[in-house]
Amino acid sequence: MTIKRNVLLNPGPATTTDTVKMAQVVPDICPREKEFAGLMHGLRADLLKIVHADPKDYTSVLFTGSGTINIDICLNSLLPEGKKALIVNNGAYSSRAVEVCQYYHLPHIDLKSSVFERPDLALVEKTLQENPDIALVYTTHHETGTGVLNPIREIGALAHKYGAISVFDTTSSLAMIPIDVEKDNVDFCMASAQKGIMAMSGLSFIIGRTEEIRKSKSYPTRSYYCNLYLQYEYFEKTGEMHFTPPVQTIYSAIQALKEYFAEGEQAKWARHLRVNRAIKEGIASLGLKEAIRDELQSGLVVSVLYPDMPNWDFEKVHDYCYEHGFTIYPGKISTTNTFRLCSLGAIDEDDIHAFIPVLKAAIERL
Repeated sequence: MTIKRNVLLNPGPATTTDTVKMAQVVPDICPREKEFAGLMHGLRADLLKIVHADPKDYTSVLFTGSGTINIDICLNSLLPEGKKALIVNNGAYSSRAVEVCQYYHLPHIDLKSSVFERPDLALVEKTLQENPDIALVYTTHHETGTGVLNPIREIGALAHKYGAISVFDTTSSLAMIPIDVEKDNVDFCMASAQKGIMAMSGLSFIIGRTEEIRKSKSYPTRSYYCNLYLQYEYFEKTGEMHFTPPVQTIYSAIQALKEYFAEGEQAKWARHLRVNRAIKEGIASLGLKEAIRDELQSGLVVSVLYPDMPNWDFEKVHDYCYEHGFTIYPGKISTTNTFRLCSLGAIDEDDIHAFIPVLKAAIERL
């Protein structure tokens, strides 16, 4: 079977291998069969290995949904009665966590700072000192809206110093940027299958401390479908999801994890960095500028400033690139016009060497 290959330079879903795509073509199975429960058990165990989590202390819990479901679940499930969440917010995806708190009417502090900078750790500590009722500290590891990489190890250490748990959105960093939950002071992290593990959309997962999940049983229940303890307990009792899982997506995720471990953590990260370097060199060769200082970047997303040309039209450039097999993505900085080029997925530097002439031709057509 020949499948047309598109190079996705958006921040996810990512380009996948044909073997991951074809892993979805399986005999139909009821997800309540023991055979399928066994597959999910193995998948949950393998997810822990990605972040070097000890299964004696950590577990993974699967959910059906996009990455945002994880933000919802962690915030509504892990905040005790009478306590606050501190959202360390320097981008669009931490702002989404603030919106979740607002919709659930959760007590929270929105510690907002510039999207062009990393958070001020002294201000994070000052906020924790002044608010002893903070029980949960949340931030986004890699803000894909800009490409800024946040210092989760330091933020996690501050959370623990003041008796709070650390919850980090690692949707666009897990299985790309190496993470060690103990060394990086991570109590909870999260991702979805279409990002770092390079599988298909529809499956998300939370990795977290089992003890904290069990403690959350006594916290206010703010959601039925999106409750972390309820889903964890159901897995522990039955080996199954409480509600219907994305069956075919789980098969593709299992294949994607096989390919992840075959490539290796460090080799995969080195490949993403190669792609990122090729992107940066390519846009520089076209005279395009970046929005974020290099030392703040993750190595996964380049935010490109719109060029200063009267006929610039992002949609026309996008459409030309798309027609030639490459997908570029709009920016997410409200004050600055940008577009994004990302190094996620099953791509390598040769793909970027093929893309840059297409981007050049698109701009010249304007």
